[in-house]
Amino acid sequence: MTVARQLATFLTQTRTEDLPARALDYAAMIVASTLASAACGTGIDSARVVRAMARERGGREDASVWFDPAAKLPAVSAIEVNATLSDAAASDDSDLRNIVHAGTPLTAAALAFAEREGTGGRDVLTAIVLGYEAGGRIAEAMTPGFKDRGFHGCLGAGFAAAVASGHMLKLDVEQMTHTIALTAVSMGGLATAADTSVSREWHAGRVAAAGATAAMAAKLGYTGEPRVLEAKRGFFEAFGGIDGAEAGTIALRDLGKSWDIETDMAIKLVPGGHPFHAIGEAAGNAAREGRLKPEEIESIVIHRPGMTALSGPKHPADLIDMAHSPTYFAAAGARDHGFAWLHASPEKIADPVIHALIDRVGLVVEPVENAARYRQGASVTIRTRDGRNFSSTVFEPAGSAALGLSWTELDAKYRTLMPASGLGGAEIEQSLTLIHGLRGLTDLGRLTALLRVAGG
Repeated sequence: MTVARQLATFLTQTRTEDLPARALDYAAMIVASTLASAACGTGIDSARVVRAMARERGGREDASVWFDPAAKLPAVSAIEVNATLSDAAASDDSDLRNIVHAGTPLTAAALAFAEREGTGGRDVLTAIVLGYEAGGRIAEAMTPGFKDRGFHGCLGAGFAAAVASGHMLKLDVEQMTHTIALTAVSMGGLATAADTSVSREWHAGRVAAAGATAAMAAKLGYTGEPRVLEAKRGFFEAFGGIDGAEAGTIALRDLGKSWDIETDMAIKLVPGGHPFHAIGEAAGNAAREGRLKPEEIESIVIHRPGMTALSGPKHPADLIDMAHSPTYFAAAGARDHGFAWLHASPEKIADPVIHALIDRVGLVVEPVENAARYRQGASVTIRTRDGRNFSSTVFEPAGSAALGLSWTELDAKYRTLMPASGLGGAEIEQSLTLIHGLRGLTDLGRLTALLRVAGG
């Protein structure tokens, strides 16, 4: 039996009742997080362009474009636009194993097909948990190979969208097998472009649309090559540089024993690239412990497993730069005794005090004790001009599922970011209440209608 078929069998046979309550709760939190991130994306030029192109194409009115009161669009078009909106703001979620942003395409696909098919919140949450599992397993089987070869994590996110779409369309085993097979030949994505340009959100929109399209095609009888994942020169080998059989074993290991959404997912509680969140958090902890003022700081030293150079723009000039600048995270965390949503603002990115501190950021490259405990974690030591040292170690950034997530954290993120969408306070609170109660919400139209109140 092929890897795609074994995954499809497991995914189509798993019911909502088989899933842990916490996994379903975290799926609802992903919805809240994705919509909050999308709110910030409404004003970003890349998202505007993708939305304008989708409007020009037009088509049947299946699903809403978030924060846009204009006519609905075909499901795949809405999925592409909404995934672009969320990813553009770099404030969504990550798989800590490989920084695959699966929640954005998962939410875009699940909500669009729920609206199109008239299904309820239980299906949406189940689709997100199953999609996260599929995307996580396929990406894990190629980690770190796909990154070493220059490919972007959207490779895993596309499978997440495909499986979520397939669940919403009630595909059988055969159809889900071909959904996975067709997705494997539908996408690419290069990290070098995503790290330096708005290609990042282009990736997100395209792979979300590709996964949804594969599911729709499979439902209509289109078939792919079921062995494509593990075949010689197939997906695992071509993208991951790993033997297909070996990767297939990893992808299928311990199916159903645990759920990736509970163990490896992390929701961004601050903006920017997830690999640097722990740096900002640790720098803030150290500065807060010493009650340090910027002028007291002589040096800020980062220490983390695998980091041998301070990559990314040293002095960021915009949101893209900020998202990929470890020096900015360290300096901003030290300057303000913590890293928060305001650090994505143009004012903070241009703050001369932060930029002065950036020139004092360095890296220590040496063995790290308990290296296995670091999941995108980091240690930061701040030395003062009078010779004092203050250090903090963060093994996993705040917002990691393994540390435990609370609605208090997600509510704060939602209320902080959602006003950028144009929604009023009443609509924000009503939509948040509906997301809290997604498991019992039978009519997703109540939520999507609220999300279309804004000015677009």
